[in-house]
Amino acid sequence: MLDPFVAHDDHDWTDADPRSTWYLVDPEDRVLLFDGEVPSGSEPPVTGESVHLLGLDDGKPVWASRIVNPDEVPSMGQWLPLRQLFGSVPEEHFALAGRAAQVLAWDRDHQFCGRCGVATVSHHADRAKTCNSCSLLAYPRLNPAVIMLVERDDGKALLAWGVQFPARFYSPLAGFVEPGESLESAVAREVREEVGIEIGSIDYFGSQPWPFPHSMMVGFNARYKGGDLVFQESEIIEADWYAQDKLPPTPRGGMSIAGWMIDDWVERTTSRR
Repeated sequence: MLDPFVAHDDHDWTDADPRSTWYLVDPEDRVLLFDGEVPSGSEPPVTGESVHLLGLDDGKPVWASRIVNPDEVPSMGQWLPLRQLFGSVPEEHFALAGRAAQVLAWDRDHQFCGRCGVATVSHHADRAKTCNSCSLLAYPRLNPAVIMLVERDDGKALLAWGVQFPARFYSPLAGFVEPGESLESAVAREVREEVGIEIGSIDYFGSQPWPFPHSMMVGFNARYKGGDLVFQESEIIEADWYAQDKLPPTPRGGMSIAGWMIDDWVERTTSRR
């Protein structure tokens, strides 16, 4: 597990530990692999810009670097989009690749102060950009989003086909948290807006970093309280109540929190039979 306390950028990678791992990301958020593996060694296979120490993984440094010209990569290297990396590498590698892409995007997008326009510098202790003119601090952005599996008393769960999926694919409802909202309020609002029903109890399930582009998915189980399904057409193509033995195409058995929530619900409803 990555040591979160080693998270600053005042480190010299030129004498890096030979056990170092390198997450190299190009301008299109593609990650460099060699034979399906993240490169390792005392130096990166390609010299990039904006090198950041992400942390220590069992004592081994984990670095991120932005590669401006991906064509300079040796022929045996392969660039994979971050989304394509999802499910094709171990979960911990995907999580680190996502962190690398987000840290590098933050560094690229905060070279100048958003308040007064002066060039920023790295903070001496935190992972942050600071403006020496107006003292504004800019930390890596994180957008909280809620994902919720709504269940009825008959054991069925609400699954929806969202407009973001071109093919027929169903998942729990999800949406971003608005400023000033609690997570629970966001859950109730999103359910009401997208399918028109009211929910009762809301219980925390778990969370997952989601680097598309800068999200934190926070999962909840909720109970149906009342109302008929009325879809928000700009968000939902189709939604319905499903029994665990008659599911439409869903993200089962994968690396996403949506799949974890569905698997948990199936296991719980099956054990009650």
